[in-house]
Amino acid sequence: MSNRHKKIGIKHVIRLEWMDKTLDMVLAGMSTKEIRDELNIYLADKKQSGGTGERGKKTYIIAISIMIQTWCSSDKEIKLFRDAVLTYVKTIDIKERIPLHWAMISASYPFWSEVAKHTGRLLNLQDKVTKKQIIQRLKEQYGDRPTISRNARYVIRSFVAWGILKDTSVKGSYAQGGKILTMQHQALLLMESLLLASPKSSIPLKELLNSPSLFPFQIEPITGNYFQTKCPRININQFGPGEETINL
Repeated sequence: MSNRHKKIGIKHVIRLEWMDKTLDMVLAGMSTKEIRDELNIYLADKKQSGGTGERGKKTYIIAISIMIQTWCSSDKEIKLFRDAVLTYVKTIDIKERIPLHWAMISASYPFWSEVAKHTGRLLNLQDKVTKKQIIQRLKEQYGDRPTISRNARYVIRSFVAWGILKDTSVKGSYAQGGKILTMQHQALLLMESLLLASPKSSIPLKELLNSPSLFPFQIEPITGNYFQTKCPRININQFGPGEETINL
């Protein structure tokens, strides 16, 4: 397990439009310093709720660090993945970026994927999920630390900001937003991000296809052969009909 898998690094709500802003600057060829400087100006009056108003720099600089780490300064072990995502994103419309933002932040901050996993499992059992339920399951996994509750709340509110979850009439209770249809290559990248987010060396293809971490997305069935043909960064191990395991 690498340090990337251990860190609980989401310490701020991350809004989708901020991710788009960061990605646009990366695609424009701006340096990391130029992007950081521009985000300092851009986020100076942007609130986590989506409104505007005066903010303390110590607050929004945390969001900048998360987005820089996700799109500009990715760890060495996910650099090839990021480069592949950047190549692909140039071929799609801005409205189709959510799966790619999700894939990149999940690979860079596996805690995001873990919050999604527990949220997805609960939504498989019930129509609504509460913040308390999600945090309780995370504490069972990571231990009862104050950072787990605090950072999980930031991730959950990010899900709401992205339209992944919807607030209900009961505070702290959420319903699922509409499923996001993914194209096959987007689905491949989402599943590769799960491999990067997991400390496991390999994962069965069936488990990837049905992962609750991908609850926001409508994932079409994909064969191991298709996966390996389109994604040279992974290996397929065949143990029998329908028994395929994938590793990086």
